Amino acid sequence: MPRPRGQTQSLYYEYPRYVSAPAPELGGEASRHAVAIVGAGPVGLCAALTLARHGVPSVVLDAKTSVGEGSRAICIARHSVEIFQQLGVAGRFLGKALPWTDGTSYYREQPVYRLRMPHGPDERYYPMYNLQQQYIEQYLVEAAQATGLVDLRWGHALDTLRLADDTAMLEVESPQGRYHLRASYLVAADGAHSRVRHQLGLKLAGAAYEGRYVIVDVQMRSSYPTERRAFFDPVANRGATILVHKQPDDIWRIDYQLRDDEDEQEALSEREIRARVGAIVAMLGERAPWQLEWWSLYKAYTLCLDGYRHGPVLFAGDAAHLVPIFGVRGLNSGLADAADLGWKLAMQVQGRAGPHLLDSYTPERRGATLDVFAQAGRSTRFMTPPSRGERLVRDAALSLAAGHDCARRLLDPRQSQPYSYAASPLTTPDDDCSLFAGGPTPGAALANARLDDDTFLLDGLGREFTLFAFGDAAPGDADRAALATVARDAGVDLELRCLAAGTPAAARCGVAEGGVLLVRPDRHVCARWRHADVARVGAALQRALGRSPA
Repeated sequence: MPRPRGQTQSLYYEYPRYVSAPAPELGGEASRHAVAIVGAGPVGLCAALTLARHGVPSVVLDAKTSVGEGSRAICIARHSVEIFQQLGVAGRFLGKALPWTDGTSYYREQPVYRLRMPHGPDERYYPMYNLQQQYIEQYLVEAAQATGLVDLRWGHALDTLRLADDTAMLEVESPQGRYHLRASYLVAADGAHSRVRHQLGLKLAGAAYEGRYVIVDVQMRSSYPTERRAFFDPVANRGATILVHKQPDDIWRIDYQLRDDEDEQEALSEREIRARVGAIVAMLGERAPWQLEWWSLYKAYTLCLDGYRHGPVLFAGDAAHLVPIFGVRGLNSGLADAADLGWKLAMQVQGRAGPHLLDSYTPERRGATLDVFAQAGRSTRFMTPPSRGERLVRDAALSLAAGHDCARRLLDPRQSQPYSYAASPLTTPDDDCSLFAGGPTPGAALANARLDDDTFLLDGLGREFTLFAFGDAAPGDADRAALATVARDAGVDLELRCLAAGTPAAARCGVAEGGVLLVRPDRHVCARWRHADVARVGAALQRALGRSPA
């Protein structure tokens, strides 16, 4: 459990206090809301902001009256920052976060592996950023308040839930009294101990790992650069592992593994934590004084629901799945859930979705979860081997890594990457694949490449669907008019962006000699062709809106 620290006792962060206002329902209003969201963490707020971006209002319930306590999820991947860009909050985020590309792994006292994530001058964002979750939530709250479309209800906790006639019927407890709330759709973004999941009698299924980590935030001045450091069998934690990350405000995250014979209650005592952190700080060679800020206990799981949609209820983030922290996939997966769900739910509420659009949420995002399980599961078994045999293999790889490249590759933490929806029922199969020299295949996320005018590809992404046409694939006036008609018939906005061929951006898209990419609102490519055939674009739009059978 986290340290019982009051919210005003942080060494560096002033927690905002949000007013708990009475719900209109307490005054007799009995309106039916289009969307209710339970949980005002990053995933719930991202879902609300995505809905607002498409003009759909939502009600967000949270039992707290501030952001969550402690730094918690601190590593935000490039593709999550691209989601923030679409929501208009990337600038605020980048003004505070610490970017990084590199990391070092040590076996005992020897460096054995150097992580270097790809990053070049044609990238807008770094591969990874560190920022405490309090700031992430605060910035998202402020953005939600500015939309005028997000009704944030602080101190309002879901008590009971029932489903009737495809409607979510909520009974909510608030400081001003209990009330009933009706919603056509309910997004459950209420975390690992989801009340919504409990009310529906649903359970997560999967595996739990043996490894336990104490997670500690320490305030300490240090000139060490921002990077990921992983220590295997270090002098300060023999037989186990340590992870170290730098955060803003001179805060350092130290995660250290407990050995099998250690008692959790004793390990979480302040006396024991101070002793362990002191030994780790000394091992790092730091001489500056340090102070404890926050701590908690972490256990690794690969658990998820069998389906992420249950009638009008849709699950996102930790309410839908629990994934290991290794490879920084937890929060990043949740943000991708919200980006995927938000535009589909908006289309559904506005009556523009086909019968299969919302049904695509489970195969796309549960597919992403299972991919995370495969990647992060390997990382977790390497960090915390579950058997003596796996530990022997891991330690052998570590001992050989300093001099053998084949062993070093086993130390790659497999950082978070966007999942491809290639198998999605919304994705049009790639009939022209032989005509492209690489680039994002249908289902993949569009790379945010630099353009000739020093802007980036995602700067031109439309609010709904976008057709990027490169070089000689750009449509003429007649085809442009026909494309506008096709989009109007589909009931969506279609932005046309014509770009030059022979540029680095075109090369990254695999269209050096020209080509066309049809991109969804969440920046995933749903179709591509060598030329902009109007009929094929129209069919792909219909498919992407869930109007084709799964």
